[in-house]
Amino acid sequence: MTVGEMLVATVPMARTLNLAFLETTPERAVVRLPDQADYHNHVGGPHAGAMFTLAESASGAIVIAAFGDQMSRAVPLAVKAEIGYKKLAMGEVTATATLGRPIADVVAELDAGRRPEFPVAVEITRADGAVTGEMTVVWTLRPNG
Repeated sequence: MTVGEMLVATVPMARTLNLAFLETTPERAVVRLPDQADYHNHVGGPHAGAMFTLAESASGAIVIAAFGDQMSRAVPLAVKAEIGYKKLAMGEVTATATLGRPIADVVAELDAGRRPEFPVAVEITRADGAVTGEMTVVWTLRPNG
């Protein structure tokens, strides 16, 4: 099962919004929100809440892809998120997430008995490539026990 398939199977909001996980690697996650009238805002584009969920889902996908081998000893948790809406989004939108710290540095902190935090940057684009939003999600790996 791919990271995207796992998220769709276990995260109800990913299924509800019909998110498509196009790429999920430790280097990058790309997730698409199709154009769906049920999730439009008052101007006919995707609702801000749907775009937030899209971006947060992309950030979660890269975290699982990057740190899936650490799940037996730590659980990934979002600590905080900030989003900026830059341009009007219309039609389908795509979120692309990238890690803000090297994987090895985060794992080294976990190995040292600390609870590492790391940012994930997410860019949301329209089909024409225009950036409609930017989000940063700070994640942690909380050690089990």
